[in-house]
Amino acid sequence: MVDLLALARELGGVSAVRLGPRPTVLVTDPESVQHVLALHPDRYVKRSHRARVLVGDGVLAATGEPWKRQRRLLQAEFTGSGIRRYERRIVGAARRTADRWVDRARTGEPTDVGEDMRFFALDTIWRSLTGHPLDEATNRELAAVHAVGAALPATPSASADLAGLRAAVAVDLARIDAVAEHAIAAARRGEAGPEGPGLLRVLVEAGESRPEYTDQLIRDELVTLLAAGHETTANTLSWLYLLLDRHPEARRRALDGGAAGSPERERALRALASETLRLYPPAWLIPRHATEDDTLADYRVAAGTDVFVCPYLTHRDPELWPEPERFDPARFTAADEGRRSTRHGAYYPYGIGARACLGAQFAVREMTVLLDHLLPAFVPTFHTAPTSAVFGFTVRPDGPMRATITAM
Repeated sequence: MVDLLALARELGGVSAVRLGPRPTVLVTDPESVQHVLALHPDRYVKRSHRARVLVGDGVLAATGEPWKRQRRLLQAEFTGSGIRRYERRIVGAARRTADRWVDRARTGEPTDVGEDMRFFALDTIWRSLTGHPLDEATNRELAAVHAVGAALPATPSASADLAGLRAAVAVDLARIDAVAEHAIAAARRGEAGPEGPGLLRVLVEAGESRPEYTDQLIRDELVTLLAAGHETTANTLSWLYLLLDRHPEARRRALDGGAAGSPERERALRALASETLRLYPPAWLIPRHATEDDTLADYRVAAGTDVFVCPYLTHRDPELWPEPERFDPARFTAADEGRRSTRHGAYYPYGIGARACLGAQFAVREMTVLLDHLLPAFVPTFHTAPTSAVFGFTVRPDGPMRATITAM
């Protein structure tokens, strides 16, 4: 990725590169990003998805009219008012993580911060889907989601051995399917959890009135929400804690930004998350396929060309972001707006346009709630900390994050 970063800076915001078995067009220029993702989604379409072996025909991988129907069904659950319905569940998962850190601080027993962030994010989405807190048995089985995700190719490839990949992860897929089958059956029986029915009930009810919502599609949507709803958030929170370890003054400034529970404190916590998302966007590479001839920044794009839009590179462009490698949450506060690019297409950690991530607001909200519980009360001191990133289906730290928790 370092070489790709240097190449993008040398060649410009639209360039021909080889990121797979054949030449492709790499897009990082904001105007061209807007052109591809927001203004002309009919010319640049999602042809397939690296995660299809995991999520099937869920909304993440669906295209055309099926995608539009599936998106409409889920959209209301992830608007501002929809997210408020899940606030108590997000808070419950955050308190559970805080209680774990209280225990770790009391005993001195080390913890893996990355695993704690993964458990929190999975607990949050599991509560939101089923109404139940995540239990240890389900947590162990759903570790298979991470295992399958780690096996997915870093870039789309027309020559990828999908049959071989499916065979390699068959055991993990069977574990995921068993969890999904059990959860769907419980929702059909009306077995609401202690926090009431969850989003899974919306899918089950769709299956009762819409023939397209087969058992397989309900499974695919459930697994999509589980995978996309926790892996990316867990990775972002893991990166955030690694960045705070390197820049402890950022924690102090965020806490000094306002009193506990105040709008000022919330904005400061959101700024921490936003700057982390700039440096490590969940959707670090967004593939599209050109359906017709077009021109991008004077570059001729022929029909049939694969186009890769890269938030990771856009977010590190020094012409858009002064000192782009520097962790500077103040970019996202009123105090230092001059260090934040306001150009459309300069910041898009969850994509932009019609296919932008459904759960972006939900993810930022759960990160803010967790930070509100953990940041004032605890500081992790890392024994081992990853030094580089793994660029796969997501961009994630390359190793364990063992730390001792100190109560403040």
